[in-house]
Amino acid sequence: MKHICIQYYKTKIGELILGSFEDKLCLLDFRYRKMRTTVDERIKKGLKAGFEEHDSEIIKKTRAELDEYFQGNRKEFDIPLQMVGTDFQKSVWNALLKVPFGTTSSYLQLAKSIKNEKAVRAVASANGANSMAIIIPCHRIIGSNGELVGYGGGLAVKKRLLTLEQKKELYTQIPLPIQ
Repeated sequence: MKHICIQYYKTKIGELILGSFEDKLCLLDFRYRKMRTTVDERIKKGLKAGFEEHDSEIIKKTRAELDEYFQGNRKEFDIPLQMVGTDFQKSVWNALLKVPFGTTSSYLQLAKSIKNEKAVRAVASANGANSMAIIIPCHRIIGSNGELVGYGGGLAVKKRLLTLEQKKELYTQIPLPIQ
């Protein structure tokens, strides 16, 4: 059986799980999110591989780039990605990659960007199924009314990420709930 290398990584926003498969990142997610098992099973099934706790060059590079991002020194990531999902999910995730650093969008705008304006709920669902937090920036999607809505890492983390991207100096002043 093939292997997906995984590592756990403690950050300012909580503990993450990082996974690589054949020199690409296939997983960067919150270790304790509600959909953890569902996401992990989708990736294992899609790649026909099992998790094995090992480090890899891609995981090392991801940790380094995440550190730069959290320090406010990186706006874009240079990690090769292995998206595991349906064609529709991948289209949504590719659209998310186009939402610029420091900006936000809505589910409706995202649906329009993939030429499927009526698929707002499906777009929201695909956004929630994203298994590469931060790099595929689902945290940049807010409600049409401007309010923060759902996030795998929790709304406090979403707020911290948006604050980091919009005003770096405020980032360290927002307390996180204890996990």
